[in-house]
Amino acid sequence: MLLKLIQSPNFLEDIFSYKQEEVELLQQHYDLKDLQNRVKKTSPCHNFQQALQQSERQPSLIAEVKKASPSRGVIRSDFDPVAIAQAYQRAGATCLSVLTDTRFFRGSFENLHRIRQAVDLPLLCKEFIIDPIQVYLARLAGADAVLLIASMLSEEKLGELLCLIQELGMEALVEVHNLAELDLVLSLPSLRLIGINNRNLATFTVNLTTTQTLLASRRDILQDRGITTISESGLGDRSQLDRVVSWGVDAVLVGEALMKQADIESAVQCLMTGHC
Repeated sequence: MLLKLIQSPNFLEDIFSYKQEEVELLQQHYDLKDLQNRVKKTSPCHNFQQALQQSERQPSLIAEVKKASPSRGVIRSDFDPVAIAQAYQRAGATCLSVLTDTRFFRGSFENLHRIRQAVDLPLLCKEFIIDPIQVYLARLAGADAVLLIASMLSEEKLGELLCLIQELGMEALVEVHNLAELDLVLSLPSLRLIGINNRNLATFTVNLTTTQTLLASRRDILQDRGITTISESGLGDRSQLDRVVSWGVDAVLVGEALMKQADIESAVQCLMTGHC
């Protein structure tokens, strides 16, 4: 399938419409009860949140395995997901994020499965999750955590998926972009991980101060509840990491800035230490 580039002013609407069609096909292809039974036989998850909290790095690094994006097109033409994941692990990444969306990011659950066989780090399934069947497929492919995007889900669906993910032993990284979304997800009592996306998914503009504004607005609540906060998008050098750490961030998720570099290990060291 060809890479889908942005054509609509509201990218998430395009995504949601396509994912509904994709889920219908998945439901025709897979038997849900069979998936549930298979998941019961999987090995225990790596503790994604604990890894972020106990990392010696400041901030913890979630390094992303990402071939392409709908805003940039192909980011890395010599894309070998397993080799990239292994390079991230050697370089000291805390966790990995793996794109599984095919149409918009050229990822796959197969890539996630192959990476799970090759590295020991906790893995985040980076997918546009709207239905439980995607959660089961993520777990079977080896995910330890799953992304939920608040702006794509109703409050009821968000709560339902969060409960399912945690019941399966995984973590849910719940992504927000504004204060209304943050307040919505903070109403979920079992919330443990929040991702603040500095990229507006409707316009694809990036503003790092999104992280600063949201953390400043609800810092006491986040700290009191022990919620781990991750800043996502627009991070490419050590000075930017120092800024988000000063705002109270626990971890960062970085993809494109690392993926476009020829030497992945050196790119991670450059990002995390500032010695390039």
